[in-house]
Amino acid sequence: MYSACGEKTLKTLLAIETGDTIAAVARKIDENRETIRRVVNTLEDEGYVEYDDGLRVLDHSVREAGLDFLMATANVEPPSITEAYVLPHFASMNFAFTSIDAVYVWTRGGYQVARNPEDYPLFITVEEADLDAWVRFFERFGIPTDLERQPADSIDGALQVVLTSSETVDAELVDGRPVIPLEETLEFARENYATFQSALDMLDRMYDDVETDATYRMESA
Repeated sequence: MYSACGEKTLKTLLAIETGDTIAAVARKIDENRETIRRVVNTLEDEGYVEYDDGLRVLDHSVREAGLDFLMATANVEPPSITEAYVLPHFASMNFAFTSIDAVYVWTRGGYQVARNPEDYPLFITVEEADLDAWVRFFERFGIPTDLERQPADSIDGALQVVLTSSETVDAELVDGRPVIPLEETLEFARENYATFQSALDMLDRMYDDVETDATYRMESA
């Protein structure tokens, strides 16, 4: 009748989307795969999830109650920057990291443009039909949202989410994080070349089909 639910168990339950592998869930919440395997085994033994050709949550009321609990705890201890990157996985809606965060994700954390931990915007693109639901989702965690970055002195706390929307979200997965396609990320970086020159060099080294900085500069001349 009663099962203890630690932090990793709760995050695992919230992160699962039907068909997910254990590795996919581990990447979403930035945890060790073997740790999540043990958590999933326990959840399966207790009847909360099923693992048959992918994971599936069996009782969504428990999942929803867990999300309500997590949102309530945010009133006591607001989400950290690291946790803010995980939260969108709990919303059960399509999204992709974009703009500055697309560069961050595609470089696998190797390039992070200077962002003050006391003034940290997170850039996400979502489906137009879900825009209001995303605003409500982040509001329940105490994180303000807007369609444009807001001045730090106009919001409470360090975090804010800058939302863009389109009819559908075209996303690719990089280390478990949905992100706009690489070509769109490169276009953004090139448009802001002074800021992302080093990122373009890094992406050139990481991916075979990325044009070099020199090629881009010659074509732009």
